[in-house]
Amino acid sequence: MTRQATFTPPPGARAYLLRTARGEFAVVDSSPKAGAEVKGVVLLLPGFTGSKEDFRLLHEPLAERGYRVVAVDGRGQHESDGPVDDESAYAQRELARDVLAQAEALGVPVHLVGHSLGGQIARAAVLLDHSPFRSLTLMSSGPAQISVSQQQRVKLLRDALAVLSMEEVWEAIQAMGPPEEVGGPARGPGDPEQLRRRWLGHSPAQLLATGRQLCTEPDRVAELAAVPLPFHVLSGAHDDTWPVTILDDMAVRLNAHRTVVAGAEHSPGADQPLPTAHALADFWDGTRTP
Repeated sequence: MTRQATFTPPPGARAYLLRTARGEFAVVDSSPKAGAEVKGVVLLLPGFTGSKEDFRLLHEPLAERGYRVVAVDGRGQHESDGPVDDESAYAQRELARDVLAQAEALGVPVHLVGHSLGGQIARAAVLLDHSPFRSLTLMSSGPAQISVSQQQRVKLLRDALAVLSMEEVWEAIQAMGPPEEVGGPARGPGDPEQLRRRWLGHSPAQLLATGRQLCTEPDRVAELAAVPLPFHVLSGAHDDTWPVTILDDMAVRLNAHRTVVAGAEHSPGADQPLPTAHALADFWDGTRTP
């Protein structure tokens, strides 16, 4: 890595920069466990203010099921470089083209998983070209814009970023209350210093552009349903970003496999990693041709 690593990779995984036709992207990559039947490659896209580390607890159980797991920081996220003040670099189509380049660099068709914002970017990539993918899982990622309450939170963040530095915004977030109540970038896979460093690694332009996308995303479910791929809609039992009933309806419209993870909210991979990993692997196993 060109920067000092913020997090230690999970056991059996390595962190490095994946070289693609569209630049280098920070990834955490774990191979199938020794002795496991090798079944395929998985590409995981994180959500808004998140990073590849949000999937940390999924690596080992998925590797045990025979899957190579590659979690990536998108352009301008955490340890992947990106312009600081050019929002055009983070247009959804540009981020989708990055995903296509990442899949191409991995060399084989991949099972694509997008969490929250990552799900909408994954959908855009599949709509551009579905050929690099074996399946698409939308994890806690809905059909269109986020809920009104979450739009208000994103607007507050975007307003703050317009007048404050990243460090000042972080201090303001910390002053709002305990991480378990405030949520967002203050709640995640590491200790407070690791989360601060992750936040500071994000490009302000990336946050501004993708925050706007979350609040204005149109419904493209009918368009996606016409793509010849297996779909999986996975969520926690409660979600205030996209209500679970909306995710249920989207799954029906996509004729998708549906998983609701008990005891999980908007981040099932962190809240309930083992049931989430088992649901993902079961779905992928079911897509394999005899």
